[in-house]
Amino acid sequence: MADSIEMQLAIDNDHVWHPYSAMHSELPVYHVDSASGVYLQLSDGRRLIDGMSSWWCTIHGYNHPRLNQAARDQLDRMAHVMFGGLTHEPAIRLAKTLVDLTPAGLESVFIADSGSVAVEVALKMAIQYWHARGQPDKQRFATLRNGYHGDTLGAMSVCDPVTGMHSLFNSVLPQQFYVPAPDCRFDENCSDDDMSALAQLLEQNHRQIAALILEPIVQGAGGMRFYSPAYLARARALCDRYQVLLIADEIATGFGRSGKLFACEHAGISPDILCLGKSLTGGYMSLAATLATRQVSNGIDSGDPGVFMHGPTFMANPLACAVANASIELLLGYDWQQRVAEIEGQLQALLAPCRKLEAVKEVRCLGAIGVVEMHQAVDMKSLVPAFVDAGIWVRPFGKLVYLMPAYVISDSELEQLCQRLLAVLEKYCAHS
Repeated sequence: MADSIEMQLAIDNDHVWHPYSAMHSELPVYHVDSASGVYLQLSDGRRLIDGMSSWWCTIHGYNHPRLNQAARDQLDRMAHVMFGGLTHEPAIRLAKTLVDLTPAGLESVFIADSGSVAVEVALKMAIQYWHARGQPDKQRFATLRNGYHGDTLGAMSVCDPVTGMHSLFNSVLPQQFYVPAPDCRFDENCSDDDMSALAQLLEQNHRQIAALILEPIVQGAGGMRFYSPAYLARARALCDRYQVLLIADEIATGFGRSGKLFACEHAGISPDILCLGKSLTGGYMSLAATLATRQVSNGIDSGDPGVFMHGPTFMANPLACAVANASIELLLGYDWQQRVAEIEGQLQALLAPCRKLEAVKEVRCLGAIGVVEMHQAVDMKSLVPAFVDAGIWVRPFGKLVYLMPAYVISDSELEQLCQRLLAVLEKYCAHS
């Protein structure tokens, strides 16, 4: 007989280490029995509208029949095979699809197994490229304050060293170059003053810098900040001027979240290296991809040792690639851009009343992203249970209470989600 829910939760508390959490944490953990559409069914009978799409990846909702079928069909053929010296149709098809969809010039595809690994791969590509070009001193990176690029050591080194959740490790991380986060907002132009810090950094240090890595337009876990496409366009030009590669981390923004298929499209630019993950499989499987230009891949191939030095065991897992293909087909099979625009309009209207709360600093929306920024960091111990009691799953961090719903959320479901969020925040602010 299976353990009772109470027994499972007790085991969880004793032995399971959750992300960014202490063992025996005082924060509650909720037992999910099933999920469908935009709903999480808790084992205690409560049903929650998911406002997070499971850390931004389940863009089609949960338990989608087409993605389920793609997984079943592939499972009947093979769940996994090593990618060293072997290949398979799901990976080949996925690589061709990504080349066709992503910004122009990205033609070499390395299919990895998580977003952090995709960033590690991008950093190694940049270092190995310049080594092959006879410039081995170019092995450091420039990046933006308030950025977040993952939790592995290389990825941590290009996160904000103060706000990036990794300050504890600063003494052991490679030391990189940081410039202030862009102050020019999404709907604003970008002045010479906005670019001066980056321009000066690259001018003075380009002989050491392999690449500039940034999150295009939307800085995600580092603050949910939306900045001007003009900044991104001018950053691209500066990288070209000073012979520095541009790495675009679209792990969070890829596949429509910002209102464009890829956030780079807001600025009309192509990076030298592009990182994808999260919604690549619609949230079904862990999978990521790092794309590079022919210039980068040919450069690596032409140098010593003549191969790219990376190879995860589960690279290009057939099951994950098959689901990724189905997810992309599903996205492109309807007017996703119109749907994301509708979600943006609803988020703007429904979250606007939050501005009246004294504890709220700002409300901002872009694509299928809605952010309520507070003046002070929220109390997770009280706020998360209040959201659950209200029938919604919203997990804030720091000063940010935000929504990134699945694109399949209905107008009425989104209205319920926002109205319940507002009601909880009103009570929370009244007692803070």
